[in-house]
Amino acid sequence: MKKIICKKEYDTDNASLLKKVAFGEFGDTSGYEESLYQMESGSYFLYVNGGVNSIYPREDIKRMSEAKAKEWLKAHE
Repeated sequence: MKKIICKKEYDTDNASLLKKVAFGEFGDTSGYEESLYQMESGSYFLYVNGGVNSIYPREDIKRMSEAKAKEWLKAHE
């Protein structure tokens, strides 16, 4: 997925996946996934996607600061 945020392109195909976390079972309409990526520039973003009843009912990209990315990684060890 690609998304432009504040004139900067975030692209899952051109970034390194650091960690992926799934919540719920496959097919669960409330289930969702969060995947943390790091771009070559050092920027971080979270790719999210989920079922129709989840907190992420459609795929999206959310940019993250380095501090928030490290906090997210620590919370999902």
